[in-house]
Amino acid sequence: MSDTLSVLVVEDDAALASMLQEILEGEGYEVVAVHDGQRALHEGLTRRFDILLLDRGLPALDGLDLLGRLRAKGVTAPALILSALSNPADRVEGLDRGAEDYLGKPFDIDELLARLRSLVRRHAAVSDAVRVPGGLLESANRTVTLDGGAVVVLSERECGLLAYLARSPRQTFIRQALVDSVFAEADDEGVVDTYVHYLRKKLGGWCFSFGGVALPGPGVPFGKIR
Repeated sequence: MSDTLSVLVVEDDAALASMLQEILEGEGYEVVAVHDGQRALHEGLTRRFDILLLDRGLPALDGLDLLGRLRAKGVTAPALILSALSNPADRVEGLDRGAEDYLGKPFDIDELLARLRSLVRRHAAVSDAVRVPGGLLESANRTVTLDGGAVVVLSERECGLLAYLARSPRQTFIRQALVDSVFAEADDEGVVDTYVHYLRKKLGGWCFSFGGVALPGPGVPFGKIR
């Protein structure tokens, strides 16, 4: 699984979006840049990002409404609002509606980069342990502690796949997106099905597959894979 951090940049000013993408890629981030809220919603719900960098005044869907919809769907990636709407009331509104940080335009690029690094550190400190149906996944030591107390050790790939799915529950994942994010060196999408099978064998009855859908229990979708 790649250690590169991914950023979704949502900015309707194409020149600024391009500049941000170039700078962030130069800092080692993997960047997807889009220019309207609807496209951003699609990207945010079909791919996993480590950071969301959002403008507020977007076409099709306002930045705060976008963030609210992502949060409602279980997307927990830390969000930084980057907006010309930057008086105290605007900042308070943005933070109250789900953003972890807020920076007004115009901005200093070094400050932006420092804030992104801070977001990553803060989020990593609280997000390593992830609840999965029937237990708790700890990515740092690649274990799932089941509710009954048993500890299951996962391989790096098993852990990567389970963590990816667990951080965005009840979503539909395209196999190729999972290959790109979790199995970057694989040439065949079938690797996803193989590792779903391995997880089912290790984790027991709560995790099984039906028609390509990974489920925690009868009729309760954990995440769909297509």
